[in-house]
Amino acid sequence: MAGRGGTGGEFGLIARHFTWPAPSADLGIGDDAALLRVAPGMQLAVSTDLLVEGTHFLRGTDPARLGHKSLAVNLSDMAAMGATPRWATLALALPAVDDDWLGAFADGFRALAGLHRTELVGGDTTRGPLSICVTIFGEVPAGQALRREGAREGDEVWVSGTLGDAAIGLALLTGAPAPALGPEAARHCIERLESPQPRVALGIALRGVASAALDVSDGFVADLGHILDRSGVGARIERERLPLSAALAPFAQAPEVQAARSGGGDDYELCFTAPATAADAVRRAACTAGVTVTQVGRVVAGRGLTLVDGAGRTVVPDRGGYDHFG
Repeated sequence: MAGRGGTGGEFGLIARHFTWPAPSADLGIGDDAALLRVAPGMQLAVSTDLLVEGTHFLRGTDPARLGHKSLAVNLSDMAAMGATPRWATLALALPAVDDDWLGAFADGFRALAGLHRTELVGGDTTRGPLSICVTIFGEVPAGQALRREGAREGDEVWVSGTLGDAAIGLALLTGAPAPALGPEAARHCIERLESPQPRVALGIALRGVASAALDVSDGFVADLGHILDRSGVGARIERERLPLSAALAPFAQAPEVQAARSGGGDDYELCFTAPATAADAVRRAACTAGVTVTQVGRVVAGRGLTLVDGAGRTVVPDRGGYDHFG
């Protein structure tokens, strides 16, 4: 975040809210570019996500939660690569300068950054419709990154955590059809939507164990499809094994929950494949990371994904996943 001089305006905004120490960077905020030094034997993993009001988050979303989520979605990309997050840049388009809003946003961003030892080293601000762009940089030992194209016939398909909570949370906030959850269950789903927890520790623990991986951002079926396409294989998935939280389990057969667990977005869990012989190693990795994992199907020969119900009948997913230009 390079300022333009003075203590007010853009420079003052950055100084008040986003100028934090970055001890591992050779040069952080305050110049035309940051200078970063990658450790020997490491590859640099880089990812960018753009969040736009009305598309990725609702108007009026709590700014602290929005600060958290804007970084969380990028940390989730690092998790999917098995990379350790190190540095981030932040670009904001703001309709106006609201110090209270910016302070809360910065608090949410900084708290999650601190938890994952991720340093803010630059960015930009401008006036415009509210949008947030984060670029994240991480390190992974050369040749050990988790990628999408490694799935092989016979591998098992796994997913971390639970699916569908965020999609139901969005439905509750927008008045879309949703099960009649109690207040506590509803709060859980909305929190999963607005404050996702990136599975960074799990991604790192899966190095050398998982054959392919990605994070579930657009919906389980759609995102697993990316692994299958890149790997040139198919998969058979048991819908009833797709994990549900305690909040949604009582409504497992509700059509909205069936659609959310297979095709809802914003879960930010990890979907990955691993050889069947590595099942114990997968469970150890999950234990190390403190995350639950569930084996939900297998990689098969051919192309495409087959979703089956509890009786083994093929079902068509109720939701195909989010597509910005679909």
